[in-house]
Amino acid sequence: MLAFTLLSLCLKAQTTHRPVHSARARLAIAIANGKKIFMDNCASCHQADGGGIGNMNPPLVQTTYVLGDKIKLIKIVLNGFNEDVEINGQTYSNVMPSHDFLKDNEIADVLTYVRNSFTNKASIVTATQVKLVRAANKTTP
Repeated sequence: MLAFTLLSLCLKAQTTHRPVHSARARLAIAIANGKKIFMDNCASCHQADGGGIGNMNPPLVQTTYVLGDKIKLIKIVLNGFNEDVEINGQTYSNVMPSHDFLKDNEIADVLTYVRNSFTNKASIVTATQVKLVRAANKTTP
C-alpha cells in the first residue's frame, strides 16, 4: 500500500510539473522572438543594426531612451513618438507611429531584444509590465 501511495504521488507530481526556464533561457527566447518582431516592424526605420538614419530615425545603440526608464520606452511603442530627439549632438525628427497593435508579449520581446542587442545590456521587459502600462495608458487622458 505504501508503494502504491508513493507511486501515485510521483505520477501526480510528474503530471503537474511545469518546465522551469532559467533566467538565461527566458532572455534567449525573448531575444529570438523580439528579433523577428524588430525585423518586421522596426528595422526599416531604425535599421537592422540599430544605427538609425541620420537626422530622421534615432539609433538604438547605447541611448538613455533604450537603456533607461522601461515605462517611458513602453509608452513610446504604444503611443508613438512625435518629438525631436537629440542623441550625441545629432537631432532626429521623424515621427514614430504607434505600435499598439502588437500584443503585450510582442512588445516585451522586441524591447528586450533592443535592450540586449547593438552592444546594449539592460534588464528584460515583461509582458506584465507592458500590460500594466497599456492599462494605465488607457485611463490617462
